[in-house]
Amino acid sequence: MSNNVLLEKLPQLWPEITMVIGACLCMLIGLSRRQAVRDKAALIAALTLITAGLFVWYGPTSSGAGPAGFDSNFIKLAALVIGFLLLMVAASLPGQLPMTRDAEQTASGDRGGTFEPGNVMRGEFFAFFLFSLTGVMLCAGANDLVWLFLALELTSLPTYVLVAISRDHVDAHEAAVKYFFLGALATAVFLYGFALIYGMTGTTILYSADLSTASIAGYISNQIAAQNTLPPLLTIGLLLSLVGIAFKIAAVPMHFYAADVYQGAATPVTAFLAFVPKTAGFISIITLLGLVGWPLPTEVFWLLWIMAALTMTVGNVLGLLQTNVKRVLAYSSIAHTGYILVGVLVGPGAPDEQSIGKGLAAVLFYLVAYGLATVGSFAVLGCLRRDGDEAQEYDDIAGLSSREPILAAVMLISVLSLIGLPPMVGLLGKIYLFGSAISHSSSHPEFIWLVIIGVLNSAISAAYYLRIIAACYFGKREDGRLVEIDHQPLRTMGAVIAAFFALVLGMTGGWLIEAARDAALPPPRGQVTHARPVETHTKSVDAQ
Repeated sequence: MSNNVLLEKLPQLWPEITMVIGACLCMLIGLSRRQAVRDKAALIAALTLITAGLFVWYGPTSSGAGPAGFDSNFIKLAALVIGFLLLMVAASLPGQLPMTRDAEQTASGDRGGTFEPGNVMRGEFFAFFLFSLTGVMLCAGANDLVWLFLALELTSLPTYVLVAISRDHVDAHEAAVKYFFLGALATAVFLYGFALIYGMTGTTILYSADLSTASIAGYISNQIAAQNTLPPLLTIGLLLSLVGIAFKIAAVPMHFYAADVYQGAATPVTAFLAFVPKTAGFISIITLLGLVGWPLPTEVFWLLWIMAALTMTVGNVLGLLQTNVKRVLAYSSIAHTGYILVGVLVGPGAPDEQSIGKGLAAVLFYLVAYGLATVGSFAVLGCLRRDGDEAQEYDDIAGLSSREPILAAVMLISVLSLIGLPPMVGLLGKIYLFGSAISHSSSHPEFIWLVIIGVLNSAISAAYYLRIIAACYFGKREDGRLVEIDHQPLRTMGAVIAAFFALVLGMTGGWLIEAARDAALPPPRGQVTHARPVETHTKSVDAQ
């Protein structure tokens, strides 16, 4: 990018700059010898999220559509709002770690210099928390392959550390190692794809206003205009990029880590993993697909179609076989990735098309709906402890309604939203996603089969979701061991707020649908989306 372009973009980066400054402050505060100062790290993180949100709200808006057809401000606000709820759920976690407690007790008992800041995880935890959210925000505004790569890694690298330090248990260390090495493999795959794209186009700039060949979108537009097809090497690069980024969203075949990592990490961190990397991954996929435009090339279309069908099926079928609630919710997260991929396949839709026909708008809306339900369900699990460790089994939540009716109600609302039952916001999300596919089925009959697979999988998922509800309201403990309620006010409040909005938005969420529709504007006239005739993909499919 030229210096002028960077200077023009700088006013839009104040939210991200604020997040980085806040993360560095949390890191410095965590080094203080005074516990009263270290305890302020969570407050600094909260103020950072609020300040960044104000910069997004009152700052410069995106000019029309974002680079791939979405307004980045919507994504940034969604990440900050859900991130604030995640912070409420995780605020007390660093202080509960045995290493942190031991180090602070030693320091309080001896003022002669025995304090070891490396053993106290308060500052590091919240710094990595903010850094990862910053990566999501940077993904939303990326207009360069290098920028997109660094933003994705900024999202992922802190999560490897969060998994390792969040729980003093061998499972957490095993999960962190597995997560790191599989993440490194995925990074190598999509980085190789990026290298092929750069090698074919000679530039890392994704989009330019005039579709000149100085950008990747311009090169692809000219190739389509001249040959009505993409060069094979460029297609391979795009496919490898999508497969590598599939790790971030836990899509088949890059989903194998999810259950073990979700189970091994502390529950508040698991909630973070279920939303933040997934959001960054989907935004990155949409950005890359915007280079070739909708309708997608045949190879890309069928890769994502098969990925969507397998992801929702594998996630739900394996979820039925689990006895650990965190693993159940992990496979649920995989299944929801498959649902969201349906909207990605549909694309932005035509400018004059009804809201139900806009798949990218459905994706943006569903990410918010899924985030609320995920925060609520994991927050309830985070409030339960057995034998000094996390409660994870069905037997641990048995009879929860009789002991903690508020937590049971939060779990009920969250699970019903994940199923997609009225009046929860999850129902609107699934109607929006599947409705966008149905509205395009006349020109793409493959969408009907994808919708059928999605509806059947939603029915399958009800079996393990309702099992969670049945355990909370009708279950009886069998082993006799007492499950303690970890009364953390912020965590309980975050769970209640998430469930409240999951319920209210299900009944009054029309404004959020319109906001998502406005955010998912199609690219301006002349961009690559309109360079390929609509009939091209259909003819390719018919020819097969």
